[in-house]
Amino acid sequence: MDSSLAISAAASAPASAAPPAAEEALLQAARSGAMPLPELLERANALQAASQPEAAAALYDAWLANSVSPLRHVAGFNWGAVLSQLGRNEQAEAAYRLSLQAQPGFAPAHLNLGHLCERRGDIEAALAHWRAVFDAGDGPGQPPTQPPSQEHLLHALNNAARLLEVQRRYPEAEALMRRSLEVKAAQNDVIQHYVHLRQKQCAWPHYLPVGEVTPNQLLMGTSLLATMGLSDDPALQLLSSVRFVHEKVPKPPPVPLHTRVPPRTGKVKIGYLSGDLHMHAVGLLTPELFELHDRSRFEVWAFCWTPESTQPVFRRQRERILKAMDHHVRLAGVDDATAARLIAQAGIDVLVDLQGLTAGARPAILGHRAAPVQVSYLGLPGTSALPGVDWMLADRFVMPPELLPYCTEKPIYLPHCYQVSDRQREVGAMPTRAQYGLPEDVFIFGSFNNNHKFTPEMFGAWMRILAQVPNSILWLLADNDTARANMQAAATAQGIAPERLHFAPRVAPPDYLARFQLIDLMLDTFPFNAGTTASDALWMGTPMVTRAGRTYISRMAGSLLNAIGLPELVTENLADYEKLAVTLGRQPSRVKSIRRYLSEHGRSSPLFDLPQIVRDIETEFERLAFEARGG
Repeated sequence: MDSSLAISAAASAPASAAPPAAEEALLQAARSGAMPLPELLERANALQAASQPEAAAALYDAWLANSVSPLRHVAGFNWGAVLSQLGRNEQAEAAYRLSLQAQPGFAPAHLNLGHLCERRGDIEAALAHWRAVFDAGDGPGQPPTQPPSQEHLLHALNNAARLLEVQRRYPEAEALMRRSLEVKAAQNDVIQHYVHLRQKQCAWPHYLPVGEVTPNQLLMGTSLLATMGLSDDPALQLLSSVRFVHEKVPKPPPVPLHTRVPPRTGKVKIGYLSGDLHMHAVGLLTPELFELHDRSRFEVWAFCWTPESTQPVFRRQRERILKAMDHHVRLAGVDDATAARLIAQAGIDVLVDLQGLTAGARPAILGHRAAPVQVSYLGLPGTSALPGVDWMLADRFVMPPELLPYCTEKPIYLPHCYQVSDRQREVGAMPTRAQYGLPEDVFIFGSFNNNHKFTPEMFGAWMRILAQVPNSILWLLADNDTARANMQAAATAQGIAPERLHFAPRVAPPDYLARFQLIDLMLDTFPFNAGTTASDALWMGTPMVTRAGRTYISRMAGSLLNAIGLPELVTENLADYEKLAVTLGRQPSRVKSIRRYLSEHGRSSPLFDLPQIVRDIETEFERLAFEARGG
């Protein structure tokens, strides 16, 4: 969705001084009160085009101080836009307010004032200004003298919805998205947020019709992440990736960048590309991978734009990751082409993309082909369709032969499991059930996956499982109050008392890991399986039932269970999933036996044999690097 209103005078290169005489003559003409508005706009635009925004701002200032034109609001708005471009935000705000005094309700001024308020952190003021555009009379100033244009109306609706979503005020955000789509159906970006927002709220059906939006538009506007949680059809996931690349990713240059640097010799250089090297699923799984690389054969680089954080837990995780790197190149604020050149100049043999098409990714870097071998791993458990990404780390369970026609990447098969994990995770003290308000004498099913992974089909299965295991409860995370209320309502509708749903609060990572021990049986989500959460559960000795589908992401937990030696907990359809969960729920002794197996053998299984997994990855990377070198 749009996040800023374009100003009438475009920004250009750094300013150079205008001849003083010419500038003074213009100012004198503006001060005379006789300069017509069209001439003012033409002169100011020319000054901006000549890289003289300060002179343009002074010209607007002089004209407004001496003009009684009925169109002062236009000049005031443009003055504010130039001042904003110069970073003089307080003066820009005053200019926009001057514009509103001259023309109460002038929509462009409200829109840009909203952005200024948002930048200084005044959320309510920003929303009020945008509301003044789409709800005349509700915001600051007077009602508009005429309805806003469709462009201005959509800008206000979409930015207010965006900001409300960031503030986790999901129902308000969704209501504005619906209004926006009722005005104009063909808005893929709004549809994308609308569908995923309904997923976050467990608002079912996810594809609730709105306005004139067609079922095809809803499908085509759905993001790849949302698609992965709605369907295990590999063709749909490929379609979503291809559409994103076609619409959002620049066409790659014709000549691979790595061909312009001297041939590589010596140690194989591995570069990890990501903006998630901190307290993120990827940043939680990978530290030991980085630490265990054989430095006699490999040199390890991080190319990242991970945001800095003052939170101690984020900082500690990031410090550990960066300490494991031989070199760290910060790409925040560096454009994609320059970033690719830095990677090529470093002589990277194997570039590992840890982000794919997820939020904050920079896929255009990969299109430059800065390294001869470019590999997708962990961040996007599925095909990206990105030009320049030729390989994907996998195993034969998550990427079986029947899936290959729907993947643009070729598989690099690891012998046991695709996933690395961190064996040095800090675990808190063993909690009691009472600590979390859990009954002492019940069987606890649990799912600590994010709510956007929940589907009505899987939730319905969970309710049928509870119905068949009377002395049981379901322990869940609730990402937001709306999701909690919607799940409780869905449980009631299916004959399950809402009190049988318990909700876990957010806690520090060590306490999060510790409380897995209170769950008797974890119930996996489908088609978006647990990944990091499944690793956490199995590391803590918690059994899990999963359903494996037709896509990489719907087979992740099955891969982990096979690698840890529990293939019998993997099912292939909903009926078998329910049946197995009910059987285990009715046979607590069998669950205890599985827990005992995990306690005795889980951490020594191939799933958690990190040194071996890293050696397997290195063997494949070395082979591909030497092939690329012609060796």
